[in-house]
Amino acid sequence: MYNDWLTIGPVTIHGYGACIAIGLLLALFQASHRGKKRGLNDDIVYGIVFVAAVFGFLFAKVMYCLVEWKSFIQNPLSFISSSGFVVYGGITGGILAVMLYCKIKKVKFIDYLELCMPSVALAQAFGRVGCFFAGCCYGRETDCAIGVTFHNSLYAPNGVKLIPTQLISAGGDLLNMALLLFIAKHTKKKGTVTACYIMFYSVGRYLVEMLRADERGSVGALSTSQFYGIFSLVLGVAIFVFAQTRKSTVAEVSAEEPAEAAVEEVKENETV
Repeated sequence: MYNDWLTIGPVTIHGYGACIAIGLLLALFQASHRGKKRGLNDDIVYGIVFVAAVFGFLFAKVMYCLVEWKSFIQNPLSFISSSGFVVYGGITGGILAVMLYCKIKKVKFIDYLELCMPSVALAQAFGRVGCFFAGCCYGRETDCAIGVTFHNSLYAPNGVKLIPTQLISAGGDLLNMALLLFIAKHTKKKGTVTACYIMFYSVGRYLVEMLRADERGSVGALSTSQFYGIFSLVLGVAIFVFAQTRKSTVAEVSAEEPAEAAVEEVKENETV
């Protein structure tokens, strides 16, 4: 839409990158605030957000190169370009990185994963707003009132009214975040929040993909993300069912309580 926000000499601040940065910062603050209430280590939370962001972007780019392998072979330098990411790759890479980080730090992976999932949805929402400014991930042509027209996009067709799939995705991500925060407040079963994130995102992404018209990979009649989403939905359901059968719960403490109290409460609620 309007991707060039500010130019100072040779440096241009793009809406796409700015939105991603804003989303990451807000996600960090949200996770840190909620983590303190649970008595979780704030330094670990900061570290998790950092490694999740770095490896998330890396895996998102790798997944894109695999999906668009023909283009990548023709231009290997496209790997270092600022465009071309697959969100599912980023989610996978981020979770794997967090798992390894928690193992190295010797902290409970599931506790921090559950904490961060609403923040992941928040960051994704801002990322999609960034897509809107850049004009990527655009929708099909439409005559409906919500249609938007790009004029200087390097990705979307200019001068054509399109479905704003980027903003629809952003709205879905914010709704996902709100639901996850509600669920986190009303459930003690470890794994429930993570499972719900996977299920909600899988369904929402599958539906939005039906409205998109940008170039992306496909598996038969499905887009790559729809194909991947079927398996992630099954995984989410499996995790949800498994979480409900476990006796392990998440301890909630007030911000005034020391972290040690939270640790002890968690230990008491867990079964070996």
